[in-house]
Amino acid sequence: MKRFFRNAALGAAVLLILAEVLGVVLLDGVRMDPDLDAPWRRATRERLTEARQRTQTVEAPLRAGFSRARLTPTLGAAVENPVRGEFKSLPLAGYGNRNGKPATGTLDDLWVKAVALEVGGRTGIVVAADALILPRDVTEAAVAQIAQATGLRRDQLYFGATHTHCGLGGWGERLVGEAFAGPFHPGVRIWFAGRLAAAATNALADLTPAALGTGSFDAGRFVRNRLVGDRGQVDPHFNLVSIRQSDGDAAVIGSFSAHATVQGADVMQFSADYPGAWQRSVEQRQGGMALFLAGPVGSHSPRPPKGGHDGAVQLGEALAAETLGALPGISLTNVIVFGQASVEADLPELQNRVTDSLRLRPWAARRLLPPLAPRTFLQAMRLRDAVWCSTPCDYSGELALDLEGAACRLGLTAAVTSFNGDYVGYVIPGKYYHLDGYEPRVMNFYGPYVPDYFDEILRNLIQSVQTVESRPGSVSGSIPANRN
Repeated sequence: MKRFFRNAALGAAVLLILAEVLGVVLLDGVRMDPDLDAPWRRATRERLTEARQRTQTVEAPLRAGFSRARLTPTLGAAVENPVRGEFKSLPLAGYGNRNGKPATGTLDDLWVKAVALEVGGRTGIVVAADALILPRDVTEAAVAQIAQATGLRRDQLYFGATHTHCGLGGWGERLVGEAFAGPFHPGVRIWFAGRLAAAATNALADLTPAALGTGSFDAGRFVRNRLVGDRGQVDPHFNLVSIRQSDGDAAVIGSFSAHATVQGADVMQFSADYPGAWQRSVEQRQGGMALFLAGPVGSHSPRPPKGGHDGAVQLGEALAAETLGALPGISLTNVIVFGQASVEADLPELQNRVTDSLRLRPWAARRLLPPLAPRTFLQAMRLRDAVWCSTPCDYSGELALDLEGAACRLGLTAAVTSFNGDYVGYVIPGKYYHLDGYEPRVMNFYGPYVPDYFDEILRNLIQSVQTVESRPGSVSGSIPANRN
């Protein structure tokens, strides 16, 4: 018996030593120092200076083009053909507790929609997909196809996603990627990228003289702060861009801060959630095309009248009714101010935490997360007196409010969108960093100083497109909008 207890004690000691060694190998302390002079910050600031020097905001007549491409895959194929979107089965992307189960069908179709804009010889395309996010590998493949077909660069493409949690899955890799997108299926990336490229290139081929206006309405009653409730703020603005071609065809771009999570994990069919219902309702009641980009959805949940698919439809239709009420008040003009500014931003080392003060060492975190690049992409696009800013994350609506205030002081309005073709986790106010839970800890990849870092970059990009440098067009040449 003495020998048993001696051996048990020895075994426990060995396990304790191994646990301590493993802890030293895998874990490190969380870094709270923002290191304002870090090499990654300096490199980004240098690129920001270069971006501001080459940015030119112009005022000239507008040409616009519209297009869409169906993103819903065909399931049950005997032989898979990713180019045509034909698969035996695919998972949904959105909720980890679906455990990668395959989709059982389609509630409503998923789409990629695009609006091309050409002003004074400068071209940009807004591309929005009914998807959880736009994964980096998918975006890069789409950009390569668009560049080959049109010659456009990455900085001329403004990507976004609706953030539906009932979207196309199978594109994620490693533990975290597959937890939210289901088992990896490389063919999905082929289909996904091809749909993005098709919508963008066809929109560019549709360019014709057009008029544009921007606006917003207060939709605060449809959104709540899911992180701290009434103790926090929400971004209540539903932002709009209205475009009408000279032949009467129209498009409406909308963006809102509420997560597309009216439908829960029990829904196993493809659906665009409430953004899809908003798009369908606007298109049915006005004609033309409507596309939706998730706004600053970090910490923001929807306030639907009920849950499930019926609740998603009711919320989308309520927002569509507000949209259709706001559109007549938006003035359209053919001569617009247009500018684009962007930068590749270096990222700090990973800070995936296991406790409030301990994190996985970056090499260990990288083995769990989807492949992450050392840089990401942020962008600003000037449309008349509005600036739309794209971010590669679940960007917080509270942070967006500060950015909107900064733009207002420059005489501009601002709209922030998430999921611009990369994904670097949640970016929420640093004051919430020490809270426990999904957003502050599990999905906060890079630490508490990234919010201020991204805010600094976006403010610089807004300033870059503030001043109109040249006026190749003439106001007298404007085409009046056709109004219903």
